[in-house]
Parts: sequence; structure tokens; C-alpha cells
Amino acid sequence: MNLTARQHEIVTYIWKYRKGNGLAPTLAEIAGHLGISKVTVHEHISQLESKGALEKEPFLSRSTKLTRRMLRDLEKTAEEKSRFVGLEAPDPEELQVVRHDKPSTVLPLLGKIAAGRPLEAMEENEPVDVVDLCQLERASYALQVKGDSMIEDGIFDGDYVLVEKRNDARNGETVVAILENNEATLKRFYRQKNRFKLEPANAALEPIYTDKVEIRGVVVGVVRGC
Repeated sequence: MNLTARQHEIVTYIWKYRKGNGLAPTLAEIAGHLGISKVTVHEHISQLESKGALEKEPFLSRSTKLTRRMLRDLEKTAEEKSRFVGLEAPDPEELQVVRHDKPSTVLPLLGKIAAGRPLEAMEENEPVDVVDLCQLERASYALQVKGDSMIEDGIFDGDYVLVEKRNDARNGETVVAILENNEATLKRFYRQKNRFKLEPANAALEPIYTDKVEIRGVVVGVVRGC
């Protein structure tokens, strides 16, 4: 089968991964292993399907698998390498089975559910990477929330906020702020003419006005315990 070097790397990775885990790797896992973008992986996957090297089971996530023809080609190559070890030592990576030891951060998005007016039931099959949703690559640390001052922004007591370490913020961003009494608070940040306003997302509470405030970080995600 006429594959490029990169496409051969992708099918070999999928082959080893499925042998070790019984399911296909996600686009993010393939991209991370090869050091390329998910968009590039998606393009190669489409080309490999057109060439008859890969196929997918409909309506299932993580279902990409090698076609019988591609599988025979890979197994034949591996067998030939094992027969001629004296001429060419096998690549140690090709002998290594890829293990999926940690839970995947990619989940199937099966559709939408109404929290207000009912919607027509719709089923979709699209992968969603939780890392992307939480902007995890931007987060420097996490803090557990105590109190209800940010409930109108969907941040509740006991939730964890993911914080990007920064000492500056734009108006309207939710920040970790240190007040003059050295107390820390989670509030929306606003600059005013001669002062700063730290505004809660709770109509029952009053804003905090201060001449001095230290910004320790900006909230980039919220995680609720399962």
C-alpha cells in the first residue's frame, strides 16, 4: 500500500495502541505521540481511509481500525523483520505495545440536553476533549471554592477553579485577588477611575471597592466534583 512515512507512523501507532487497549487512540493522543496538530492528524486519517488503510465503525467513538489489507501488510513486515534480524535489528519502538493506563480526557458528545425549554431529541457522535473545554493548558494551579459569592457565574461552593497565574487582568475577568488585609477572594475584576471594583456574581452581595489589590491569577476553568 502506497503510504507516506507519516501515514505509516500513524497506522503503526494505531495498530500497537489497539493491541494494547482494545480500542483506538484519540486524535489528541496520536497528535501528542507524533508531535503534530490534531488538524494534521485528521487530514491524514481521511487520506488513509480513502487509501483503504483505515476504516471506522459507524456511530461509535474511538472505533478507527486498520483494514484487513493494512493489517496483513503490517504483520507481514513485522514477520520479515523478525526473520532477518542479522541484517536489520528491529526498532525497539515497534516491539513496544502502547498502553492506555490513564483515563482518556476525550469523551463522546452524544447531543444536547435542554435545561430550560425542551429541545427536539438529537443524537450526535462527536468527540469532545475535556482538556480543551477547561483550557487546561493555560492553568497553573487549582483552588477549591468556599462560599456562594460567584454562583451566578456557575461557580459553587466546593467547586475547583483552574487558575492561570497572572498579575494583571482585563475588566470582567474572574480573578484571585489579595486585599490589603491579606485576605484572598474570588471576584470579577474592574478598573475604575481612582479605585478597583471586585464584583461578586451573587445579587445578594455587595461589591468590594479598594484602592489597592494584588492579582494572583485569572480563572480559566471550573471543575465540579463527580
